[in-house]
Amino acid sequence: MKKILVIEDNQEVREILEEVLELSGYEVTTAEDGAIGAKKAIESTPDLIICDVMMPKLDGFGVLNILSRKPETADVPFVFLTAKAEKDDFRRGMNLGADDYITKPFYKDELLQVIETRLKKSERLKKMFDGTETGLSRFMDEAKGYEDLKKLSVDKKTKTFKSKEVIFFEEDHPKYLYFIKEGKVKLTKTNEYGKEFIISILDQGAFIGYTALIAEENYSYGATSMTEGTELSMIPKTDFLQLLLKNRDVSARLIKMLANNVIDKEEQLLNLAYSSVRKRVANAIIALNEQQQKSGETQISILRDDLARIVGTAKESVIRMLAEFKEDGYISIKGGVITVLDAERLKAMNC
Repeated sequence: MKKILVIEDNQEVREILEEVLELSGYEVTTAEDGAIGAKKAIESTPDLIICDVMMPKLDGFGVLNILSRKPETADVPFVFLTAKAEKDDFRRGMNLGADDYITKPFYKDELLQVIETRLKKSERLKKMFDGTETGLSRFMDEAKGYEDLKKLSVDKKTKTFKSKEVIFFEEDHPKYLYFIKEGKVKLTKTNEYGKEFIISILDQGAFIGYTALIAEENYSYGATSMTEGTELSMIPKTDFLQLLLKNRDVSARLIKMLANNVIDKEEQLLNLAYSSVRKRVANAIIALNEQQQKSGETQISILRDDLARIVGTAKESVIRMLAEFKEDGYISIKGGVITVLDAERLKAMNC
């Protein structure tokens, strides 16, 4: 059952909306002002929000502005409900990223049609991007809705890289948003002494370089192909930024991607700061194993140098830890390829 949050200060209108929506098969939560509504949306993410514009404490524009910046609510369809139909109100709401408008008084059929349309589109967008080139094209086409950007998903340049070939260096100026069609890519950071540290290993379906494009800064890391025949789609910077700025669906997904990256990096820093080498190697293997499982693979093929750069230690220490894990029955190693035999015991490791 889809959950709808109704934010409306007029009790009579709020109760009518609640009754109509519940009779139509929706689970409804209500809020009598914008501040309460924003709090409820963040605490329990709804599938769609209907929000009045003119309200005490916090108006509808303020609610949308807050929720659009939160990863958990950024891509929730947002529909304004207002008795004010002036052109400026529509423009302001749509510029902030509202998905639709319903004016009071409204017809039941009109209300339900808008809700159904927005929920269906939201579901399509979540399913469209499935980590494949076709999924990327479908998502871009569905999300943008602009004729001048249709070429984004059909005219993308592609480039194939050899194993260990550099895609871009640290401090290079970004020109493209990269999308991994095939293969693996490692993102690396080099310290002042020239020691390389792997900050991420990315698989098919991942985007590379969007933070530098958005910030209009040089890359803060380098990217290198890890597999022979790694194939990348190259979306021009101008097309990506135009799409991002004009469409809430795309910007909302990007907010979630950025938020997930921040969480991952925070956990990585804590792991490096407080975990033993043994625990860090175990965590790295677990992360790589989970990444492989998502693509339907059960084996980890990685150079020991690269694994050491992920862990932040010497290659000899990594080799020693792997030998201990093999002896303990956590993993098996054949031809340099690692297979996890007991993921739960690896995760439970405390030292």
